[in-house]
Amino acid sequence: MAPGSHTIGTTTRLVPESLPIGTDPRSVRRRVETLERLLEKAITIPGTKQSFGFDAIIGLVPIAGDTIAAIIGLYLVWEGRNVGMSKWQLARMTGTVGLDWLIGSIPLGGDIFDFFYRSNSRNLKRIRRHLDRHHPATGIIEG
Repeated sequence: MAPGSHTIGTTTRLVPESLPIGTDPRSVRRRVETLERLLEKAITIPGTKQSFGFDAIIGLVPIAGDTIAAIIGLYLVWEGRNVGMSKWQLARMTGTVGLDWLIGSIPLGGDIFDFFYRSNSRNLKRIRRHLDRHHPATGIIEG
């Protein structure tokens, strides 16, 4: 369970009671991990291990839903910039969001693509790698 999140019965809240508002790397890590969980892993399909989040749900609204999801996805790029990621990595992250927006905007096929192509999870991995390399104290040991 992530630090700051709470357990209710056997479920874990998706959003901790309070998210840090600082610009330090530890606060950034907590915010982007929470956002990624909401966008990509909020709901698990019963009887399976497959999950999806609000990115796939709002993507069902043609054009506008995918545009809103892309704007939210660009927030992760902005947070990556805040922790000093290189311009190359930020460009790759922006490209990931752009690809998700472009293909996700295609009716029906784009919705299926959104379900499996998790641009926010991909970008979170890039941010985590950067934080682990340049700010190792932000890592969370789960046990």
